[in-house]
Amino acid sequence: MTIHLTFSDWLALLAQFMLLSVMSVSGAIGTVPDMHRFLVDRQGWLSDLQFNACVTIAQASPGPNTLFVALMGWNVGLNAGGGLAAGPHAWLLGVLGLVVTMVGILLPSSLITYNAARWGQRNRHWRSVRAFKQGMAPLVIGLLMATGWILVRNGADVHRPWGVWVVALISALLVWRTRIHLLWLLGAGAVAGALGLV
Repeated sequence: MTIHLTFSDWLALLAQFMLLSVMSVSGAIGTVPDMHRFLVDRQGWLSDLQFNACVTIAQASPGPNTLFVALMGWNVGLNAGGGLAAGPHAWLLGVLGLVVTMVGILLPSSLITYNAARWGQRNRHWRSVRAFKQGMAPLVIGLLMATGWILVRNGADVHRPWGVWVVALISALLVWRTRIHLLWLLGAGAVAGALGLV
């Protein structure tokens, strides 16, 4: 996939990820639906396959949760440079995309979090601060559910879409009712996928 990005496109990419950073209440993963809407649906800078691969690879690998943002930026840059085989110019654009998206997603939320945490710690006894913390839980759950919906919709087996929903429901119940570590559930999902069950 080859795209053409102007300087204003790079600025738009930075601005979009800065905006998403401010919205990332539950972490960057909660903004995946908006990232998809911007990068795939609106701009066409990534394909559905590239988008899903970025999220999947980053979530499966060890390291910070925001690795998928770096992969998205890297792929946007590579697409702007003509692909991986295009050589050093494409790789440099990949690094530029990586830096733009990571600065965009990390800088605003880091500054807000730092200042809000200091303020919240000083005022933790206030009733409004406690109510705010409790009120954020449904919002975080809703954002994570929207992320799951986008990923399942784009990656589900068209012949057996019910399998993904059964696995998701069983996993949610196990997380809610037991103390099973999430890595065991991820491993079970990988085995189910490898066996062709989902």
